[in-house]
Amino acid sequence: MTGPPREADGIHWSMYVKGERPMPLLLDLWPVLPVAIISRTRYPFEKSYPDSCWGNIAAFLESEHHHRICVNDLYRVPTSQWERLAAAMQSPFPDLTFLRIFVEGDSVTPLPDSFLGGSAPLLRHLALGNCPFPAIPKLFLSTNHLVVLSLWNIPHSGYFSPQDLVTALSVTSKLEILRLRFQSPRSRPDPPSRPRPPPLTRTVLPALTYLAFQGVHEYLEDLLARVEAPLLNELEITFFMDLDFVVPQLHQLISHTDWPQTCDKAFVCTFDRAIQFATFRKTHQSPAFSLEVRCKQLDYQLASLVQVCGSSLRLFPNLVQLDIVDPVPPNPLSYWKGDLESAQWLELLQPFTAVKDLRLTDVVARHVCQALEELAEDRVTQVLPALHGIFLSDLATGESVPPKSVEQFVVARRLSGHPVAVYPWRDRGNYEKPSRDI
Repeated sequence: MTGPPREADGIHWSMYVKGERPMPLLLDLWPVLPVAIISRTRYPFEKSYPDSCWGNIAAFLESEHHHRICVNDLYRVPTSQWERLAAAMQSPFPDLTFLRIFVEGDSVTPLPDSFLGGSAPLLRHLALGNCPFPAIPKLFLSTNHLVVLSLWNIPHSGYFSPQDLVTALSVTSKLEILRLRFQSPRSRPDPPSRPRPPPLTRTVLPALTYLAFQGVHEYLEDLLARVEAPLLNELEITFFMDLDFVVPQLHQLISHTDWPQTCDKAFVCTFDRAIQFATFRKTHQSPAFSLEVRCKQLDYQLASLVQVCGSSLRLFPNLVQLDIVDPVPPNPLSYWKGDLESAQWLELLQPFTAVKDLRLTDVVARHVCQALEELAEDRVTQVLPALHGIFLSDLATGESVPPKSVEQFVVARRLSGHPVAVYPWRDRGNYEKPSRDI
């Protein structure tokens, strides 16, 4: 069937074909128009297309009409169909502007150097998921129109070094969105035999506004040491667990943005396998800076977050609201252990010197306020000195009273001459982790 004319990304007329009729034969009957292949199912829980449909798509990619493809969107490709589809995409696609491939399953055969004929001169949007492609930096050298690059769930067999990546990105002056998500902590730069200084010159990515990264902190540090992104507006980071986070390049990057001046809200959210920190601008719904550390136990989560964000948090003098929450609905997770040291909570709270409103969910409140209550009288205002109000989500139901530790902390602050009030938190949002699409 055909769809209406559309104008996007340089595509003015496209033909949409659905079903199991042989596409090469069908296209022989139509005028020579650009073709968009879109195989995405409507809902995430729907089954993938049957093998006959994937075979039909592969036949078209192998046909004499392949040069007419301007959009190729292959979503949830079965592993059983991947080798044929990958082999069919070794020829040049001179009009291709949009390519998105997501392969289901593990142990996927890597893409060879000859993918897309080694050249994609008009490509603007490239997204690969579960597709090992170690030679991808070479392809970038011929894609100087690239605007969006999203590499999701990169297996170790598809690893490429930060240096090779930056060298390739040096020609992508139009790149606005960059997502790099490695599958495991095995994908890391080789440790240098001796400390190496940062490069004397950095590659400027003049149009980059959004950067998302998942991997080890050494990779991100090496990457940030080699690039400058003067228009960077959003940064989303996920680190795998490590015992020693050293991230001076990340701190330097944050100091060169407007986030310290424009962000006034922050939240910390604990999950069963990760902890997340984010800062928000006054007029934005999405975070300007988001950091997640993958680990299970809460004590490791807090220690990791303090290591990574400790110095950076002091760069945010205008954070007046802090939310510390667990997911909705709260789960009886093993990391909420009673023997968690109060000092870890205090270390996390220490940099938030301007926070006036502290918003806590029920379980979190009992731990945080116990830590605050244990402060000696002469230190009761050294942590959260500007605090005016504590907002508790369980009070909004009218069925709970503040934990005893909250009351004791409130009394101590009143005696110190810096009173704190307790309020119900009625508009608690949903802090479930967002889905990660490519």
